[in-house]
Amino acid sequence: MQDLYKQYKKLLFKLAYQLTGSVSDAEDAVQDVFVKVHDVPRERLTQPKAFLCKMVTNHCKDMMKSARKQREEYYGEWLPEPFLMLNDDSTEALERDDLLSYGMLVLLENLTTSERAVFILREALGFNYNEIAELMEKSEVSCRKLFSRASAKMGRVTDEPVQIHPESQQWVHGFMGALKKGNMDQLLSLLDQDVVLVADGGGKVVATVHPVVSRERVGRYLLGGMRKAAMFGEGATVEMGQVNGEAAILLRSEDSAVNGVLLFHFEDGKIHNIYIVRNPDKLGHIF
Repeated sequence: MQDLYKQYKKLLFKLAYQLTGSVSDAEDAVQDVFVKVHDVPRERLTQPKAFLCKMVTNHCKDMMKSARKQREEYYGEWLPEPFLMLNDDSTEALERDDLLSYGMLVLLENLTTSERAVFILREALGFNYNEIAELMEKSEVSCRKLFSRASAKMGRVTDEPVQIHPESQQWVHGFMGALKKGNMDQLLSLLDQDVVLVADGGGKVVATVHPVVSRERVGRYLLGGMRKAAMFGEGATVEMGQVNGEAAILLRSEDSAVNGVLLFHFEDGKIHNIYIVRNPDKLGHIF
């Protein structure tokens, strides 16, 4: 059992995290599944990868059903929990390109639990439709329809990759420089005309409750927040980091604790979406 855990824990965590959008829920799901596997007869584990992925998927689908009600009552906008990989062996995991971009995780919230599961298994983890059909206990035709509906709901009409784009780092670096200098012109040059900023404070810290739309409004909001220190906290510092395998901006308070994370979605060389996570419950594991 220890060998199974060592071999599949990273894959199962990434599956669970992308299904739930929560680091803590993903960790709980993986632990619960391995506890249950202890009681599974060995003859049922001839294909451990498929068996474990099926268990995690079913477990997370149950979690997602209860989470939807909680998110309907959530104060302000709900965003997925940022995920910072710290251990040395995480680099190899990311190189397999089996994490969707953070922006795609946000869009996954528009899907049903079955659509979300099929999309992640296919697009992020590279399962073929035959494997997905077995995991989901549905026909291949049904799984293809679920994937097609999921893609349509997210506005994905091409076959372009939806995984992380490392080349965005230069844009994030320029964005951070504009923030530090308070340079509105430079900041606006990086933003799409219809850029949307979404912030998640969970009702616990200062954050805009409604999305901020348009380049000028987003620029004023960001620079106004920096000047007043209302959004980031007194004595805050701004630094580059890698969150969810992407270039991101970490906001630190005077005691070096992370009190905000900015992540981005790019389209046609411009920042199209900005996501600010400030809810302290979602930042405790980021150092």
